[in-house]
Amino acid sequence: MIVLLLLFSIGCFSSFYTRSTKSPHRYLKSESHQPIKGGMSTGTPLPKDWRERRRLRAWELYEQRWKQKDIAAVIGVTEGAVSQWISKAKTQGVQALRHQPPPGAQPKLSPEQWAQVPALLTQGAEAFGFRGQVWTTARVAEMIKRQFGVSYHPAHCSRLLRTIKHSQQKPTNCVAPKNA
Repeated sequence: MIVLLLLFSIGCFSSFYTRSTKSPHRYLKSESHQPIKGGMSTGTPLPKDWRERRRLRAWELYEQRWKQKDIAAVIGVTEGAVSQWISKAKTQGVQALRHQPPPGAQPKLSPEQWAQVPALLTQGAEAFGFRGQVWTTARVAEMIKRQFGVSYHPAHCSRLLRTIKHSQQKPTNCVAPKNA
């Protein structure tokens, strides 16, 4: 037993390791033989699909008869994560390991309707029956309701306006000076 530990620590045991002829460090190479980047490096940003690649690589190693604990150690995740990925791939297929868009409500306005909103805003608030040219979020919500029959909360309109690079305006409350 001590001899095996000694051989393993100096690297000689890898030639006697019969379970897999591939080195666990081979994981670090992707299909294009470029290292997979990760960690807390401040260098180049990670690609958006790095988690997906990690899950798919775990499945590939599992298909090569690697043990889950070895996969977890090489990839740098917990054994529980590997177990969840493998059971998900077995029950739902490998496509279940791919990136899924975050769930949420479908937009109330279609893309065609959203394309019309900037043009409507450039007409000015007075064109829609408001006093003054200031577009507040409440006015934008009201204009969308009138034009498209869709209700948005005024606070949500500020988020929507940010996506089209339009800033909402706050009316200034000017008090006229009293003539004494």
